Amino acid sequence: MKPALRFIRIVPYDILCEANGKKGAAWKMDCKEAILLMHDELDGELDRAGAIELKRHMLACPACRERYAKLEKVGAYLRSLKPVAAPPHLTTAAIMQKLPAPAKRAAWVKWPRRHPAATVAVVFLVVMLGSFLSMWNQNNQLALQGDLDHVVIEGRTVIVPEGETVRGNLVVENGEVQVNGKIDGNLVVIDGNYALASTAQISGSITSVNQAVEWLWYKMNQLISYVAK
Repeated sequence: MKPALRFIRIVPYDILCEANGKKGAAWKMDCKEAILLMHDELDGELDRAGAIELKRHMLACPACRERYAKLEKVGAYLRSLKPVAAPPHLTTAAIMQKLPAPAKRAAWVKWPRRHPAATVAVVFLVVMLGSFLSMWNQNNQLALQGDLDHVVIEGRTVIVPEGETVRGNLVVENGEVQVNGKIDGNLVVIDGNYALASTAQISGSITSVNQAVEWLWYKMNQLISYVAK
């Protein structure tokens, strides 16, 4: 069987040059430019001047003529195909039912969005608790609060001498307390120990704080008492 013959209309050279704006001068197109124009020509988007340039190039280029012929065949084949109807069971509802269900978020993930104010308060408390615990671990210096005119400090030991009276509360942090005299108030020992002699007199209560939680509770009570005043 003989191959089918293809006829390409020959455009006069003068028309080609005039279309290109180079009357009386030679004009050349490379294969890359021709391939781009082929697709425009097959889509019906190429203007008259471009069509003339493309045809002139294909007259002189067998490879581009062959490429163009193949593209024409592919286009004709695609146009000849009939639309394929989707199967009856392949509906939008059926497809949506087969899709995986969205992952459910844990309740604790949804809670912050529903209670933003409470979330901020919780974060604030956590940060404050972390700060207090950090202070508890890092602060190991001796600290005193109260009437210090009637106490003697020897290293990390705070002594209330016999015959002396401390007016008000005496608070000692990170130290030892030896009470030989009188305290007219409360004695608070934080992260330390205390000893009472037989001559010791304390009119108030004795509070010993040796755990971080107890220390935090004590500090909060101090803050509440200060605000109340």
